[in-house]
Formats: sequence, C-alpha cells, structure tokens
Amino acid sequence: MKISYNWLSNYIKTDLSVEKIANILTDIGLEVEDIKEVESVKGSLEGVVVGEVLECKKHPNADKLKLTKVNLGNDEVVQIVCGAPNVETGQKVSVATIGTTLYPKNGEEIKIKKGKIRGEESLGMICAEDELGLGASHEGIIILDSELKVGTPLSEVYDISKDFCIEIGLTPNRTDAMSHYGVARDLYAALKSRKIKAELKPVSTENFKQDKNTEPPVSVEIEDIKLCPRYSGIYIEDIEIKPSPDWLQNQLRTIGLSPINNAVDITNYILHSYGQPLHAFDADKIKGQKIKVGTVPEGTKFTTLDGVERTLSGVELLIKDGENNPMCIAGVYGGLNSGISVGTKNIFLESAYFDAVSIRKTSKKEGLNTDASFRFERGTDPNNTIPALKKACELFRELANATIVGEIIDEYPEPVKTQNTILRYYKIDQILGKRIHRDQIKTILKSLEITIISETNGVLDLIIPAYRVDVTREIDVIEEIARIYGYNHIDVPEKFTFAYENKNQFDEETLENNVANQLKYNGFNEIMNNSLTRKRDKGIDYVELLNPLSADLAVMRQSLIYGTLQSIAFNINRNQKEIKFFEFGKIYFKDTEGNYSENKKLSLALFGDFQEDNWISSQNNSTFFHLKGVIAQLLRGFGLRADEKPLESDLFKEGIELVLRNNSIGKLGVVHPKLSKEFEIKGEVFYAELEWEKLAGIVSNKKAYKLEEVSKFPGSNRDLALLVSKEVNYLDLYKAAFETEKKVLKSVNLFDVYEGKNLPEGKKSYALNFFLQDGNKTLTDRDIDKVMNKLQEKFSSQFHAEIRNK
Repeated sequence: MKISYNWLSNYIKTDLSVEKIANILTDIGLEVEDIKEVESVKGSLEGVVVGEVLECKKHPNADKLKLTKVNLGNDEVVQIVCGAPNVETGQKVSVATIGTTLYPKNGEEIKIKKGKIRGEESLGMICAEDELGLGASHEGIIILDSELKVGTPLSEVYDISKDFCIEIGLTPNRTDAMSHYGVARDLYAALKSRKIKAELKPVSTENFKQDKNTEPPVSVEIEDIKLCPRYSGIYIEDIEIKPSPDWLQNQLRTIGLSPINNAVDITNYILHSYGQPLHAFDADKIKGQKIKVGTVPEGTKFTTLDGVERTLSGVELLIKDGENNPMCIAGVYGGLNSGISVGTKNIFLESAYFDAVSIRKTSKKEGLNTDASFRFERGTDPNNTIPALKKACELFRELANATIVGEIIDEYPEPVKTQNTILRYYKIDQILGKRIHRDQIKTILKSLEITIISETNGVLDLIIPAYRVDVTREIDVIEEIARIYGYNHIDVPEKFTFAYENKNQFDEETLENNVANQLKYNGFNEIMNNSLTRKRDKGIDYVELLNPLSADLAVMRQSLIYGTLQSIAFNINRNQKEIKFFEFGKIYFKDTEGNYSENKKLSLALFGDFQEDNWISSQNNSTFFHLKGVIAQLLRGFGLRADEKPLESDLFKEGIELVLRNNSIGKLGVVHPKLSKEFEIKGEVFYAELEWEKLAGIVSNKKAYKLEEVSKFPGSNRDLALLVSKEVNYLDLYKAAFETEKKVLKSVNLFDVYEGKNLPEGKKSYALNFFLQDGNKTLTDRDIDKVMNKLQEKFSSQFHAEIRNK
C-alpha cells in the first residue's frame, strides 16, 4: 500500500522527518518497504528563474535564431541564443541558468552548459513548457506575467510540490490501516506512547450542508440485509465534470493513481483518505428513481465497466434500478451503462457496508480485484459510511460546483453489534514478560480508540471500535498494546527460566527428523507441496474450500503422489537426471456423514539415475528394488520387518503393499504410465507412500504388541524364476500361490523383475521367494519339493509359465 507524506500530514501534525516516521511505522507493524521522493514536475524547476528580455535581435549567422539579452536579477544580464518565434523585447520569460538540468515531457534530460551557437555565445536557455515538463506544447516559449519580479525561482510561480511515497507492506488483517487517516491514527498512538509531540486532526464534517431541503429524488431498498447490512447515499445535482485541481492530481499521482476527472478523483480521494469505497451513479440513468440492493436470477447477463459481458450465477450482490436491471456488482465493479461520463449532470453517490465473504467470493469468481473489493472483502467500518459521504459532498461542492439535494439516505435495519472483551493486567505482564505502567496501558487503549467501560480488581471491560475487525479477543488487545508500546522497548531478560518436561523416550518429531536425516544421507531431497489441489475423480467426497482461489486449488489433497509427480516434472524440465524425493505431509478426507479426518504420510520417489556414473558401472537407472531397499533399511532401523502383498491400485502399474502385524503401513511400486503421461514424464517413476502415523504408533508401542512365539521348527526358503507373458502381474501369481498351498506357505516375495535381452518377445521374468514352515514338524526335502512341484504345475497350467534356468 502506498501513502503520500503530504497527504498523511493533512491528518497528523508532527515535526518528525519522513525517515523517522518510517522507522516508527515499521516498529508498530506497518512495515515500510520503500520511500521514494516524488515531484509533481521532475527536477522541481531548480535553476529556472524569471527573466526579462532586454534586447532581441536577429542572429547574425542564422535566419531562424535570435540573439537576446536577458536580465536574471541581481544586475546579472546574460546573452542567450533563442530559436522561438514568439520571443520579443520586454517579455518576462522562464530561463534555465547554467548548470540546470531539465526533464522534458518527451525525450532525454537536458544539461544547460555555456556554449556557442552559430558562433555566438549563449549562457542559458529560454524555455517552452514541454522543455520544463509543464506541458506538451513546443509552439513557443512561455510568456510569464509581466508583474513577476525578475530572478524569482519559477518553482514559486507554479504550484510545484515535493512529496514522498511511503510504501507499506500491509498484512491482510490490517484493513483499518488501508487509508491515510488509518495510518495517521496508528502513528499518533505510537507517538503519544513515546511522548513525542503530535496532533491528530479528527475527521470533521462541520462544513457539510444541504443546498436543497427537499425529499431525495431517489429511494433505496435493501432486499438482503445479511449481504448488505448498511446502505447510505445522497443525491447531488448540477455537477460540472472537469479536471481536478493540481493539489488533488498531485496527491493521487504520488500513490500511483492517474487522475481522470473531478468526480472520479473525489471518490478515489475519499477511498484513500478514509478507507471507505464510494460509487457514483449517473442519477438520470436510474430507472424508476429507485435503487435496490439484492441478487438477480441465475443466468442474467450484465456488462461491466470494462466492456465484458458476464453471466451471473445468482449469488452475487448487485445494485439494481427500480426495474431490477443490474447497474453495479456491489463492492466490486461498476456497470458500463450506469456510470458517470463527461455529460453527467446529476449523480447518486453510494457509501455502503457489504458482507466481506460475499464480496470476496464474487471478486474471485469474476476475476476482478479492485481497490474497493480489496477493502470490502477484508472488512470495512460500518460507522464510516456517513462521514465519508459528507466529506465527499464538501469536495463536490468545492470542486464541481455541485448542489446537495435532500438529506442523506441511510438504510441500516440492524446495526452491527459492538465487540466487547476483557483485559487483565496480570495477563499483559505474563504474555509480554514486562510490567507496563497501568496509566500507559490506558493511554495506549485510548489512543487506539478502545473504550474502557469499567475497571474492577485489575480487569478492564472494553469496547473495540468497529473498524478493528481483527481485534476480537483479549490476546488481540495485548498484541495491540505491545505493538504500540514498541517491541523494541521490551527488554530481553538476561536470565531465562523454564520448567523441564520429562518426556517419554518416544518423540514423534525426533523420529521424523531421524528418518529425514537418514533419507538425506541416502541422497534424497525433501519437498513440500501445496495441500490444495483440483478435483480429479467424480463421486469422491473431497474436503472443499469455501472460498477457493481457483479451480486448481479448490480441494484438499487425498494423496501426496500428484504433488510429487509435479515436482519430478519440474526438475526434469531443468535437466535434473538423478531425482530422489521424500515428503512428510497430510492428506484430508470427508466421510458420507460429513465428518472430517486427516492423516500424515511419508512419500518417497525415484526417477532417472540412482547415482552418478562411475568407473565400475554406467548402468545406474533407478529401479523398484532400489526403492524397496531404502524402505527396508528404514524399517530395520526401527527393528521392524514388513510382509508383502500384491497391490491393487489404479495409481500403479505394478506394486506391493507392506503389511506389519496385520496393519497396512504403505504401498510402493511403478507409477501407472497414464498418470506419468499426465505430467509429461517419460520413463518409469518408482513411488512409495507410507502410513506415517501408523508406523510411528507401532514404533512408540512396540512393547505393547503381543509378540508371536518363535516356532520350534525351522522354515525353508525356495526361489523360482518364472518366464511369463507380459500381461501376467505379480498379484496374479501371489493369489495363485496361496490358492495352491495354504498350510505351510507363509509368504511370497518378489525380488526381481526382468524384461530385455535374451527373453522371447512378449515375455518377462519374475523372481519369487517362497517361505515354507510347518508349526508341528520340520519339513523334509521331500515335503518341500512336493509343495514346489504343486506351485510349478499351478503356474504352468494357469499362466503357461516356464522355469527360467538362465
């Protein structure tokens, strides 16, 4: 937000420099990011004075040049060569003296130097208005008033102003400081707390008056008081649309606004002075001489001021005429056919208080971000509508020769309730770690316009002003006191005392850090992706945002995989070949009954090279088993070993599910090519997603789990390398194995997949490990061979599998 120093000085009187003011503003939370000097005319006409032409004759060596003698004051007469056709003896002119720098409207700056023009000495320059930056004309030199004193600086002849633009990095909650008066109010509170002399000039409307004591020609009806709790307005007639005076144009330009005309500039001036948006309607275009505030049916067409025809959804708050025709999107943007123009004579000036949520939804839906919506969607002051209207009327009378007709219309059916809270002195001491004198606390509260109703046993009952929408609790008031008192004035204690908390041995945060460090040492990089995403599948109950910024950020994520793939694609596009990522993050769900839940996950991903090429091997492509090995290493660090089950998931081409004590703790596999293609990833992505909360719970309660008794009889491992069709997957073989042998077959694990050289076309090789164990006896080789033969027969008959010996 940009603030003009001169404009700010209209509301607060202080002898402090702009730099000291900036430091204090930063100290109280209004962080000043930049200060720029602004001049209404660049260079401020320094070095340019009023001169008198004493002599003017034809240049001896040029037909179109003239040789002049000019009096600059203090008995200084210089010779100047001039090419202007209108220069004559006796004129008062503007003269740029030697050493002056001029900044023309168009073109590069001009440095005035002593020189010769066609053989004749020239000691200055008689200027046209474009050369001084005062206008665009270059038809001739400026002829000044003959009564002006020779030698007078030209900056005193013209209304040349210098100003400073103070750029403040305002936080979104501080809507009360989104105006010059709001900043002045905060600055005054800080200066008073620091006992620095300052005077705050309150908003005065004493000069407001009606010119015609008649009924207003326009009436107002609020159809939805929830969306528009208060609507004020006044009828103004016989306005003259013309350029604004220099002082107003200069102040608007300082904060980056372009002056339009007096009517538009007045509404902008009130907005940036007091934070209250106004809107002016051409009163002669209001059909039925009535204004309605409400909605219209879905599908209604409306053309806004930018010429865009918009289809309304039926929830937008609109300002309508008496025939229900939309004239303006309330608090956001005006209509093409209802605004003021050069031919406007009568206006209806609106000053309202709209529901913040409604304005924000409309603003985001229509993609319209205006100065008005920026304030309304953060919450304006419902008590500011009338004072802002009165100040605007004063300016319309002064700058547009307008006539104020009738009283102000003020529809306010249900006044906004005041916000009350309590403040305990001991709580201030406890939070700030310092005892501030009670009288100073009261002074700060008073300067912030927080009213003290009563004081009992160190407890204050307070009324919060309506413009402080961000102050609702005791802790908010304490923050305000600390802010105005100055965080820099709160001493850091020399000695800290704290109570030691004897934690249990298990600490999830420490566990998470240990895992992150282990992954980092294995070459992984941590990523953090946005929890917001777009809807991907129909029929799923997403956790939806009430006020999404866009369709791509409309719901909470239900998996970490999409963000991970986006990060992989981002790095591929920047020529990264060795990609190893991990992320700790939450996913969010809503059940059919509307209950919400969230749980934390740990995702890991590999793509491209697993490590840099080296002299031992150049075959370093990441594989499924690299990822599986990393996870196995993590689990071993916890003293855990997971069983495996084939994975059924649309997200994976192939994969396994990790099971620990009958709990699924994660899944890993090869991301489905369709999903990789969606992110324009060419190649296999190996991805795992672990149930972090389950895993952490198991680690923290290892002793609480009932341990299985170790069998008295040993088990045996057997491996098979099967040559199968590419259409056969691990899940098919896994199910078939347990259908064949249920008694002694304890686990089936996949430890290698091969596709490539030395295999028939359309074939791939699966290497499977089978663990066999009988709880009642030791298995003999004959028993084991019998089971393995049954498995081979099953695989051969059902999948046409062959035993691969090479």
